[in-house]
Amino acid sequence: MIYSQQSINKKVAGFVLPIAVQNLLASLVSVSDALMLGMLDQNALSAVSLATQIQFVLNLFFSALTVGMTILAAQYWGKRDIPAMERLLGTALQISVGISLLFFLAAQCFPEILMQVFTSDAVLIHTGAAYLRIAGWSYLLMALPQVFLCMMKNSGRVIRSTLYGGIAVVINIVLNGILIFGLFGLPAMGAAGAAAATVIAIGAELFLVLAENYRVDLVRLRWKYVKSGNIRLLKEFAQYSLPVLADLLVWGLGFTVFSIIISHMGSDAVAANSVANTAKNIISCFCLGLGGGTEIIIGNELGKNNLDAAKWCGNRLLCLAAWTGIISGAVLVVSSPLYPVLFSSLSSRAMEYLKWMLLICGFYMVGKSINVTLIDGVFCAGGDTRFGLWCDVIIMWMVIAPLGALAAFVLKLPVPIVYCILSLDECLKAPAAYMHYRKYQWVKNLT
Repeated sequence: MIYSQQSINKKVAGFVLPIAVQNLLASLVSVSDALMLGMLDQNALSAVSLATQIQFVLNLFFSALTVGMTILAAQYWGKRDIPAMERLLGTALQISVGISLLFFLAAQCFPEILMQVFTSDAVLIHTGAAYLRIAGWSYLLMALPQVFLCMMKNSGRVIRSTLYGGIAVVINIVLNGILIFGLFGLPAMGAAGAAAATVIAIGAELFLVLAENYRVDLVRLRWKYVKSGNIRLLKEFAQYSLPVLADLLVWGLGFTVFSIIISHMGSDAVAANSVANTAKNIISCFCLGLGGGTEIIIGNELGKNNLDAAKWCGNRLLCLAAWTGIISGAVLVVSSPLYPVLFSSLSSRAMEYLKWMLLICGFYMVGKSINVTLIDGVFCAGGDTRFGLWCDVIIMWMVIAPLGALAAFVLKLPVPIVYCILSLDECLKAPAAYMHYRKYQWVKNLT
């Protein structure tokens, strides 16, 4: 099949933009939490920032599961094998329910212990534990939406998937304002209100997903596949998802260690890091959307056995990733003067830390965009899920984490320098990812 720039632009518009919008909408929830809690109290902002690290780890498990789904579903959709996609969806739900249940029980039974992993501050532990007891219910409710929305993206319903996610985000943001500040006669719940808003929003998303499942003309969740399971699919999930899960855990736990290092440098550093991460997550939405869309686009072509077309698309998407990173980083730096206005409750020291953190994030975005597109998009589309694992094991744990700990706890370097060291991982991975890409070992039809 012969491709043109116009055809790849249509695919970017059809897959990448809706996924990017969905990522942006999800990030807006974190923004609303940070803005509204920041108006109340810096401690509330810091406590929720640390408590949401639990959901961050949960999302790593869901990300591994959905990447494994997409590897198979994108190629199945390329050859229009609907029964295989429905068996895949049923098997994925079995796994997602088990994951959700474990995190729900941990948040309900041991919230203080979970908070003590991140901080020794008694106020932050108390506030964060109260948040987790409520937010834990959302962990249980999100099992079905996570896998079903992933299947929607892979079966021609990207825009509808984005719409459902957008509705949940709007509900979350509106309820954040009402419950955090106690509007319309309701009591002001503070951090607990942010947790309650999340639970209600996820419940609404679950309702929309269940309603979507009644459309008989599409890929559906069939309970016979949930009850019976499928040994072959479980083995394929293990083959493709476990390396991704290991990589995400290595990366995620490394990122959590980075947060712990920052948290032990004072509440000002925690608050500045929370705002910087929020800003970074918003600006990186298109980068993440490009990675997610790339996996589907390349996977579809590989499933059709259009191997040359997959290479051509990969080259074009890599160029787009580089420009996306440059533009995203520039936007992040240029928008930095807005944050002192938006987060006026931050101390002057936290504001100074934030200024340097945002500048560092601007350079970080270039490597991030390239790595997401190659490692999470191109490589995973062809079932090459081990490369990212080795990158993160070597770079994050053998280089960045030891250097960051040395800089913070032994050399006692300033917070911005420590943050710069902790942000070098994406820049170090990008050259290795590009060299691996040029070997074209990812060009495989898995079906």
